[in-house]
Amino acid sequence: MSDPTAGTPEPEPIRIPDEDLDDLASTLARTIAEVRQHGVLLDRLGAEPGGEEPETNSDGDEPDGPASVFILAMGGAEYAAELAALGNWVTHVLLPVYGREIGSTRPWCSRWHEHPEAVARLHGLWLAWQQLTDVEAGLTGPSTWHRDHLDHAIAQLRSPDGPFAACTTSSTRPAHRLLSSPDQLELAA
Repeated sequence: MSDPTAGTPEPEPIRIPDEDLDDLASTLARTIAEVRQHGVLLDRLGAEPGGEEPETNSDGDEPDGPASVFILAMGGAEYAAELAALGNWVTHVLLPVYGREIGSTRPWCSRWHEHPEAVARLHGLWLAWQQLTDVEAGLTGPSTWHRDHLDHAIAQLRSPDGPFAACTTSSTRPAHRLLSSPDQLELAA
């Protein structure tokens, strides 16, 4: 049997002008981030029970409702996996684009994952981002995400009295401290 590629000339290598390399690298980084997010979505979809018998409640007679996709409703390994995926998004998408400089009016904590309010807000922001940056969200999806989700969540997280109020206000002097919740203050009194 003969080789079908025999006798065909080898294609010339693609040459990219140096001034276009930065654009290409940026596009590649965005594509890699999207592929990672699609992997997270596929993992989540693959973990959902498909076609299995519905679970029953403790009485064994009625099926339980669907499990929440919100991170605060998760526990154990499921919480850890979701937090790791969220951390990837925060590190590779959110902070490089929307992080801005740390200051007394915009605190941030590199140990954000230890602040329950921050985890909850960032997870909600990430879930909305996944939905509103999907092709099915249409051309206005990203704008809607900025207006309805990002702006308010970042303002709450980075406000001087937000969850990071006792944390870093200077990038040269990192600090971390969890603030007491109202119920913890009542117990201490």
